[in-house]
Amino acid sequence: MSASAPITQDLVTIPRKLPEGRINLVGLTREALRETLVAHGTPEKQAKMRVAQLWQWIYHRGARDFAEMTNLSKAYRAELARHFTIEIPEVVSKQVSADGTRKYLVRIAGGHEVETVYIPEEGRGTLCISSQVGCTLTCSFCHTGTQKLVRNLTAGEIVGQVMAARDDLDEWPRPGEGMGERPRLISNIVLMGMGEPLYNFENVRDAMQIAMDGEGISLSRRRITLSTSGVVPEIIRCAEEIGCLLAVSFHATTDEVRDRLVPINRKWNIATLLDALRAYPRLSNSERITFEYVMLKDVNDSDADARRLVRLIAGIPAKINLIPFNEWPGAPYERSDWERIEAFADILYKAGYAAPIRTPRGEDIMAACGQLKSATERAKKRRAEIEAEAGL
Repeated sequence: MSASAPITQDLVTIPRKLPEGRINLVGLTREALRETLVAHGTPEKQAKMRVAQLWQWIYHRGARDFAEMTNLSKAYRAELARHFTIEIPEVVSKQVSADGTRKYLVRIAGGHEVETVYIPEEGRGTLCISSQVGCTLTCSFCHTGTQKLVRNLTAGEIVGQVMAARDDLDEWPRPGEGMGERPRLISNIVLMGMGEPLYNFENVRDAMQIAMDGEGISLSRRRITLSTSGVVPEIIRCAEEIGCLLAVSFHATTDEVRDRLVPINRKWNIATLLDALRAYPRLSNSERITFEYVMLKDVNDSDADARRLVRLIAGIPAKINLIPFNEWPGAPYERSDWERIEAFADILYKAGYAAPIRTPRGEDIMAACGQLKSATERAKKRRAEIEAEAGL
């Protein structure tokens, strides 16, 4: 990554005008929604009430048609339908793994595609969502990193992935049901899909504020984890403006190795990153930072690496997720042997750190950590390889 690269690549969060001239309300913050309604004829005195009504219909009930909003007058519903729409990304395909993991290929404006993964577990369900089409970081062990960055997702496209998954899981309250009457299938969100969330900060922040709003999707900030490769200037901002839990793609204990695995380390090295992380728990009131550590055979999995990791994170409330490498076609690495992973975990455990070994999920549908890449990009690469072999 060059020294001249921008710190953020934010899009301005504005209502998206659809071809028919209507504005999509999904993804607007409460204030942006109020301003948009007023700009299109809703009296100022009614605006706060109208925002609350629309908010509940869109984000609590999952309504997509203004005609369903029976506590609004017919005339006002018709006025809303003339100016606005409620649109979420289109689910192009769904694959279901043998372990129950669901991977959605989601199409957004411009025909671009991202992947969203739902992981069911005992007593909880985690939705892994994307924040960019492709990725700018080129981490060498990550399949997503082989797909060039196309663009940032809007706030509506980010929170829309949550709404699309709730559609598929039939999680919206049924008529007559209140909040909490059925167990939540999506109990947690992780921003660990395609892209670097802190390179799309504004839209990620707005989407997560919508997801956390108690009158809508209503997920606690403690149920949302943002994963970053280490965009240091935005880490403090994340604590202050989102306040969710933080995970860091760490993966190495020396700058030499991390420069190769996570190239952003050349801009903000391990020492700089750790300084920023030491401030984060105090600012966000989070209990601990999660360090994500992919286990790569003969690269970062030695006993010396484990002991060095313990020394590096001393003083930071932390847990370490050990991730067996999820292989993908053409990957330059191999998964560490299971005995080696367990020995690494044991050193961390004896030093006082929780170090769970993540069970790979959805590998048979390329839905596991580090495997996400849009189907169209995979198809393009296959076509290019076929053409190259044929001399075309």
